[in-house]
Amino acid sequence: MADILSQGEIDALLSALSTGEMDADELKKEETEKKVKVYDFKRALRFSKDQIRSLSRIHENFARLLTTYFSAQLRTFVQISVASVDQLPYEEFIRSIPKMTILNVFEAYPLDGRFLMEVNPNIAYTMLDRLLGGKGVSINKVDNLTEIETRIMSQLFQRTLESFTEAWTSVIELDPIMEDLEVNPQFLQMVSPNETVVVISLSTTIGETSGMINICLPHVVLEEILPKLSVHYWMQTKKKQRQPGEIEAIEQTVHSAPLLIQAELGRSEITIHEFLHLAIGDVIELNQGINNDLRINVGGERKYLAQPGKVKNQLAVQVTDIIEEAEDDE
Repeated sequence: MADILSQGEIDALLSALSTGEMDADELKKEETEKKVKVYDFKRALRFSKDQIRSLSRIHENFARLLTTYFSAQLRTFVQISVASVDQLPYEEFIRSIPKMTILNVFEAYPLDGRFLMEVNPNIAYTMLDRLLGGKGVSINKVDNLTEIETRIMSQLFQRTLESFTEAWTSVIELDPIMEDLEVNPQFLQMVSPNETVVVISLSTTIGETSGMINICLPHVVLEEILPKLSVHYWMQTKKKQRQPGEIEAIEQTVHSAPLLIQAELGRSEITIHEFLHLAIGDVIELNQGINNDLRINVGGERKYLAQPGKVKNQLAVQVTDIIEEAEDDE
């Protein structure tokens, strides 16, 4: 909606036009002139603002889960939070991280492709030092990791994928598997250099050491679930409409389902010796009288009390009461 001018502003504008301070033709020219917005094709924005907000919300939950996990594993103060969520070319992301760092590559089935978790060496070696019984001192030796250190780090970050799975549960059920641990970004080519990726930067503090954990999610991998990241999907409240005849079909199926109903005359306790020597004509004394109500079991659960009798020479029971759940528990 256009701005509404006050009477004083209208008078000042008319006065400026009449004195020649402003040119009416120039004002019209400015209004009709097309506004040009610069667009960089190398930095194509392929994620909408809604999708970026959804990814930010998912990874805020992921950051909380990681905080709990690392605190338990490292037994020290840990604080992790989302610092930024950006979309940029994969090549630019690779150039922005250290030349030697900890790169955890993992696949997240059923999605087709790979994700990347980059952990700053300061953070990674603080974790390693704590796991090996140290105070949490960061010593950057990423270029010569031993096999034991590589194994320990791989297992540590493999378990973070459980938190990743839980954070994404509201969108899709993932089954991530750690594929590789790399230290040189130049040897890692997940997607083409110009492919757009979303980078979620997690600000991480462990003890007195601070650094970043970056989650790299390529657009080509997330493409099939992007509709689920929109606000319309999250706010959707449309109820499923029953098809004609569906309710009747369900009722018929329920009515035809077999259900075992048993009338319990009573119970008795005998020894194994007595049981083995039972013969025709022996009498077993039950624990209730003939005037007491019988218990009726439906599907193995006690539901009713009843009196025995006959209907047209057929044995039958007449329900006299309903056993409530509280009574049944007792």
